[in-house]
Amino acid sequence: MEQKNFSDRLNWLRAGVLGANDGIVSTAGIVVGVAGATAQESTLLLAGLSGLLAGSLSMAAGEYVSVSTQRDTERAFLATERRELEDEPEEELDELTQAYVDKGLTPKVARQVALELTARDPLAAHAAMEAGVDPYGLANPWEAALASFVAFTVGALLPLLAIVLPPPSVRVWVTVVAVVIGLVICGWTSARLGGAPPGRAVLRNVLGGLIAMAITYVAGSLIGA
Repeated sequence: MEQKNFSDRLNWLRAGVLGANDGIVSTAGIVVGVAGATAQESTLLLAGLSGLLAGSLSMAAGEYVSVSTQRDTERAFLATERRELEDEPEEELDELTQAYVDKGLTPKVARQVALELTARDPLAAHAAMEAGVDPYGLANPWEAALASFVAFTVGALLPLLAIVLPPPSVRVWVTVVAVVIGLVICGWTSARLGGAPPGRAVLRNVLGGLIAMAITYVAGSLIGA
């Protein structure tokens, strides 16, 4: 259980880093593109805030729908398991025993494990073995939505502040530098959390952000001209 809780926290942290990364890239693309078309600070602020709100709300709504669908599916599975445990307890015990045999236990040991787990909590035992579901730890869609909203907002604030606070002559370059630093941190953190080498992940992250900003800046400059 402790290992599972740690894994869940790690997944949440990784999702938060990716959400912040999305906030950085998408908002940076918007404000740099608008900066290519106009130097008016009020326009930049309005565009950045609009992108921040739209992106964070979209992320929150998408996460809510996704996690709600997952939870509904898990609840339907658990309801089916409950019925089968009530109607066919011996068949379910045999099924659990066979599952542990398939994992490498001897039939005798597998039977003993199945009996002990069934005596303790049959639903949890079958749900974990058959679908990796914890009936007492289903994901909360509201928590997922709030986490996505906060992560995207935190990431989006970086390019937004970087584009409106400096003087007009250097605001684009300040934003680029700030975004690159943010993307390096997000890429490195995401890679480390996933156990992957950080170098390639950071390079992909930074290049993607730079390409996005370059394209939107050129497009904004052409529209402004």
